[in-house]
Amino acid sequence: MSTQTSCLLRREAVAEGTMAFHLQKPAGFVFKPGQAIDLVLDAPELGEDSNRHAFSIVSAPHQTELTIATRMRDSAFKRTLAKLEPGSAVEIDGPFGSMTLHNNVARPACLIAGGIGITPFMSILRHATAVKSAHHLLLIYSNRRPEDAAFLDELKDLTRRNDRFRQVATMTGMDKSKSPWNGETRRIDAPLIAGVLAEMPESIFYAVGPPNMVASVRSALVAAGVDEDYVRSEEFFGY
Repeated sequence: MSTQTSCLLRREAVAEGTMAFHLQKPAGFVFKPGQAIDLVLDAPELGEDSNRHAFSIVSAPHQTELTIATRMRDSAFKRTLAKLEPGSAVEIDGPFGSMTLHNNVARPACLIAGGIGITPFMSILRHATAVKSAHHLLLIYSNRRPEDAAFLDELKDLTRRNDRFRQVATMTGMDKSKSPWNGETRRIDAPLIAGVLAEMPESIFYAVGPPNMVASVRSALVAAGVDEDYVRSEEFFGY
């Protein structure tokens, strides 16, 4: 990895309590969809141990900006990030990470995201659509409410543009939502995974999200008979 200088171009809300930050893409910066960077802030008050944070890259390699997205928790790093003005200098360390799509297009991919765990999958899905990848892709995207689901409208658009991509979005806390929802409300469990296997045998499974969610999904995959060699996961801490 190597550190490069960038700057904040703009930020936008992508869900309730979730912001996307668009950064200048350094010349020659190359990454694989699904990889991550460390964002290093020029903020002496944070100290060297607290001025960096790992973020999956939301943008695809063909896009001209680097985009990250995060839940805006009440931490010193997030408070400092929220106050950055467009044009503010930042450092980027990376890319790194192996949450990337397998090469064998004969094997489908089932991407399972909990909340902000959608971020590496956005890069993968944007890229797959842009290059017309032959991969068959299924996204299972779990949130408590539609208000919490980042990039939901864009994902619907990607399903229209990519006939090899389908998504199942599920909302598990609709009793606390003010938005209408006519989709799934079930949790990700072994019967749901069994349905995926019936539809897409030989799938490779990817699970990203909070630790408890990832552990639950891995247990459901095993219970459904998925070989753990075909499961890749990443836990997002501190989001």
